[in-house]
Amino acid sequence: MVSFDNVYQCFDLDSKIVLGKDRTSYEIQGKWNEIHFKNDQDITLELACGRGEYTNYLAEMYPERNFLGIDIKGARIWKGAKIATAKGLSNAAYLRTKIERIEHFFGEDEVSEIWITFADPFLKKGKSNRRLTAKSFLERYRKILKPGGIVHLKTDNDVLFEFSLEQIDEYPHAKLIYSNWDIYSNPLEFKELEGKTYYEVMHLAKGITIKYLQFTLD
Repeated sequence: MVSFDNVYQCFDLDSKIVLGKDRTSYEIQGKWNEIHFKNDQDITLELACGRGEYTNYLAEMYPERNFLGIDIKGARIWKGAKIATAKGLSNAAYLRTKIERIEHFFGEDEVSEIWITFADPFLKKGKSNRRLTAKSFLERYRKILKPGGIVHLKTDNDVLFEFSLEQIDEYPHAKLIYSNWDIYSNPLEFKELEGKTYYEVMHLAKGITIKYLQFTLD
């Protein structure tokens, strides 16, 4: 991981310092475009990015924007970062950390958009607060998103999707823009949805419907 130019890691849960290539340390909050991307393009995050399929897919689709995949699993990030490097995607990078600490690594209004793709639905009793659309996470996103920035959720899980709709309805700073319980029942309404993760391919093979919504945070 430390040999990649496009990977940053944080191992100290009390620190805002990330380690980049060759373990060079950076205090990168609010400085992603300055330190890494070397431009002023909009930044999109993919949370719980896994192997980074969506991060790399969107980076290829929108070369005029910057994309960051975030996950705590090093082996998954290694895969996405390796593919991004092989494809020469200079607008795709990865951050290894806990998403609960996201506001420590991004400044106010630094992020333009967030994607949550097939995240763990945490179905066990008492774990709903760990879902990435819980109101506690919406509070974190609101600290780093630009006004009007869009949050996307793509999932196979009915419980997570229903929960997300409820959280958006209850959170006073959230406004639902679009929701669809079965995106493939009709022609796709957004070209970004054409990308498929490893898990989505498996779910579709089993006949599971894919859900999608988007909302803003003021």
